[in-house]
Amino acid sequence: MRFLDACNRRPVDATPIWIMRQAGRYLPEYRAIKEKLSFIEMCEDPATAAEVTLQPLKRFELDAAIIFADILLPLTGMGIGFHFAKTGGPVIEKPVRSAADVAGLRPFDPLEHTPYLMEAIKLVRAEVDGKVPLIGFSGAPFTLASYIVEGGGSKNYEHVKTMMFSDPGTFITLMEAITEAVVDYLNAQIDAGAQVVQLFDSWVGCLSPYDYQRFALPYVQQIIARVKGRVPIIYFANGATSMLTHVAQAGADVYGVDWRIEIDRAWDQIGHDKGVQGNLDPLTLFGSQAAIEERVQDILDRVGERPGHIFNLGHGILPTAPIDNVKFLVDTVHRLSARS
Repeated sequence: MRFLDACNRRPVDATPIWIMRQAGRYLPEYRAIKEKLSFIEMCEDPATAAEVTLQPLKRFELDAAIIFADILLPLTGMGIGFHFAKTGGPVIEKPVRSAADVAGLRPFDPLEHTPYLMEAIKLVRAEVDGKVPLIGFSGAPFTLASYIVEGGGSKNYEHVKTMMFSDPGTFITLMEAITEAVVDYLNAQIDAGAQVVQLFDSWVGCLSPYDYQRFALPYVQQIIARVKGRVPIIYFANGATSMLTHVAQAGADVYGVDWRIEIDRAWDQIGHDKGVQGNLDPLTLFGSQAAIEERVQDILDRVGERPGHIFNLGHGILPTAPIDNVKFLVDTVHRLSARS
């Protein structure tokens, strides 16, 4: 399968493509289910999660499936309650902001606390086996810590950085607890049938290079070292293009790159002994098809035929993205990159 070949930097017949958040709100069939079930109910019902995972593959010639889930699912097992607001993102019901709060966290057991996800992975794997590989995923420790401490999304990360700077011991204890949870979570997904895993570090770009190296990178390195060798690992550090030489020390097989840097420059900094994933601006999908093709061609030209490139957006697809343009993107990547 070309996606797995690219993860392992082997030659491919065409550049593989999948899209972050490809199972989601831009699809009317997803919205139809969402009218009947809450987001969490969709995640916690294996049959529904499997159905949603497969929806984009029925529309587009994508080269991988990614299990339908959310990076916050392990939190409940750790004793951290959360819900999704009717408008806006997740809300942590009791943010973790003190040493006592951190000490009160429970050990996370993926088989006990998220068995529905493992069942959904098995269902999808049975459906797509031999056709396209299945990606499992988790949030990376700093991103999860940001949600846990901030109480949800944030613009300036005031609370998590306050803990990091004023009480580093407590912050490190929190990061260690999250790291253990993520290691177990990813390994359980692999046991269930995930053939690739991705670590989403969505908020790590808010850190300085110094603080990234001290407070984020070591925990990503620990996770990857304890999962490495089982399946290919993708690490996506969003907003971190100013410190890619540090990001590249994580130990991943493939590095996701956002759209804020040319992909050839990113690959030079990451190292050609690793794969790269990306990196079309998600808003390109709102432009003309001529504009999409022009930018796809630019990315492919910059990569050339060096093995190890996976095409993707530089972040998740937006809920109002035009479906016709999504199909055009997928088909165009395959057409323009086809090897003779």
